[in-house]
Amino acid sequence: MRVSCPNCGKQLKLPQKIKDSVKGLAAGKMITIKCPQCSGGISLSSNDAASDQSAPSLAGPAGKKEQKKVRFVTPPPPPDISWLKDGRYEGKDIIEDVPMALILMDEGTPRENVINALEGIGYKAELVESVQDAIEKIQFVDYACIVLHSHYESNGILTNVFHQHMCTMNMAKRRFIFYILIGKEFKTFYNLQALTYSANLVINDNEVPKTSVILRKAIPEYEELFGPIMEELRHHGR
Repeated sequence: MRVSCPNCGKQLKLPQKIKDSVKGLAAGKMITIKCPQCSGGISLSSNDAASDQSAPSLAGPAGKKEQKKVRFVTPPPPPDISWLKDGRYEGKDIIEDVPMALILMDEGTPRENVINALEGIGYKAELVESVQDAIEKIQFVDYACIVLHSHYESNGILTNVFHQHMCTMNMAKRRFIFYILIGKEFKTFYNLQALTYSANLVINDNEVPKTSVILRKAIPEYEELFGPIMEELRHHGR
């Protein structure tokens, strides 16, 4: 069974193991192998195996092998990167910068109130499966807001692994996160308590159904107070 790479045109003879894999593919399914010449991808389906089996014998009536015609596929041209020379890209598609919010709350809690409140003021809310999942996410995603319930995988805020991670986070990243703590031990809007736990806002369990109103008051106040400071830090590259 031979195939031609659509990227560089090199003709490949497939090993028996790959042949068997291709033959065993269900209709409509494909596998991709790497071309040893250019490292480009080559997609194969069961149709390739079928066409190979149905090909006529290469031996002619005189016992001489006929030359099998190889069909080379002309690869597409490389992309136009002329825009790269002057370092500017004027694309038609514009990706809007939607602020992301991460929520660490159990399903049994009034989590939907928090989700609806955040999405109502323009955030895209995301849930996690565990504390470890959350820690991994924040390494690669810049969340503008993080909401943590003090009893999420813990017996309280002092033993919460994710909260400990937030408290030791590098300030270059931490200062741009609006960190909200929710729990029965907190007093809503009690800024001194929020400061004690290195948070921006604390909400008592009883006030969670009013999260939408709370956020509409707390976030503008936070931005009014810290917005100019953040802008100045960005200006100085910090």
